[in-house]
Amino acid sequence: MRAFDPRAVGSWECRAWETYYRRNWAAFLIASVALLHAAFRMSWRDTLRGAWLVLRANQKWAPFPNNDPDAARALMTSFYELLKESENSAIDPRRAAELEVEWWRAHRDAQHPERGGSQAGLVEALADLYAYTYGQEKDEVRPAALLRADAMEVSDRWVSAGSDPENPLLAEERALLVRSYAALLAAVHR
Repeated sequence: MRAFDPRAVGSWECRAWETYYRRNWAAFLIASVALLHAAFRMSWRDTLRGAWLVLRANQKWAPFPNNDPDAARALMTSFYELLKESENSAIDPRRAAELEVEWWRAHRDAQHPERGGSQAGLVEALADLYAYTYGQEKDEVRPAALLRADAMEVSDRWVSAGSDPENPLLAEERALLVRSYAALLAAVHR
């Protein structure tokens, strides 16, 4: 978790978001395999299982407004159990999953301001997840959270513009994600 290539992780996350919003689940699964392997370097068996869990959690979360956050949390708990074992980490998988799905909620609320969400709330939810999973002070990881939230805002504009894979907004989103992961890597090595 503390040794990853920000370019690879940011690029694969951009691809995962692109395929998520286009509901291209097969391509999402492939992007998730590459993303998890780049980010966590779990065994291939655990990477494949983890990517499947992430796919299923996202499918449970995706429908709006009638999604299934409890099922998404349960699936992400299983993912974080794999990660905990792989990393020999002290994280509580249930807590990590709660924080993961909380930023999903915060992002959805920011996408729909009538729900009372804000970009600031999304940044805080991301910072909470990073601080917990990486064992860092929240202020240390907030710059990474802010850049990732900025990438989500660009992604939302890309979706609103029609989700065209040739739209230059995807390159802007990817650049912000790479910068976000570079900031996260720097924070965990301070």
